[in-house]
Amino acid sequence: MMRIDILTLFPRMFEGPLGESIIGKAVEKDLLEINVHNFRDYSANKHQQVDDYPYGGGAGMLLKVQPIYDNLKAIEEATGNQTKRVILLDPAGKPFNQKMAEEFANEEQLVFICGHYEGYDERIRSMVTDEVSLGDYVLTGGELGAMVMIDATVRLLPEVLGNQSSAKTDSHSTGLLEHPQYTRPAEFNGMKVPEVLMNGNHRLIEEWQLKESLRRTYTRRPDMLGTLEMTDEMKKLLAEIKLEE
Repeated sequence: MMRIDILTLFPRMFEGPLGESIIGKAVEKDLLEINVHNFRDYSANKHQQVDDYPYGGGAGMLLKVQPIYDNLKAIEEATGNQTKRVILLDPAGKPFNQKMAEEFANEEQLVFICGHYEGYDERIRSMVTDEVSLGDYVLTGGELGAMVMIDATVRLLPEVLGNQSSAKTDSHSTGLLEHPQYTRPAEFNGMKVPEVLMNGNHRLIEEWQLKESLRRTYTRRPDMLGTLEMTDEMKKLLAEIKLEE
């Protein structure tokens, strides 16, 4: 079972997203344990203050090191020497992607630190293994970013998805965007399902799916092709696509 701990000033933000859908079912099946901590509870200040003005001046307030340290220490005491990744949500961190989600899914325990205010006391960084950003923009706090990363990670755990192969063929997991997909009816408002998907020839279907994955990636995210290790078949199909487009 994976254990996830979340350090936040707004624990109620996680009640809905982490209690529903795939994540909620994973918890119900005892595949996942989630613990949400309000690190304000660990403040040594009588007013439970968790932020303060920066030394040397500057705009805004910084999260203090002591509440974070004591909260992490309490988690350590509860879990012992269990291997863990401690993830600091930070706009200056490494951008989150599918490869990182796959790495996280192999861990015994993940700890997410959700920041607020103008930033962190620099000494907090010495307590983490990863500094991660959801993207090149700034959110009010780290909570939404943590939810996205948890969702992307948990769905990769064994037995969490009903059809585990679906996670392996998702967009970005294969290095390509996913090919177009269709369900019944075979025709709707004049729009027809491609004939190749209904003829039962699995070899032709797989070739079509690969080609359309390549086409979608080429037209929408050509940057992804630069890092893809392509087979001879993929090179041939991509050449056809370039002529067709």
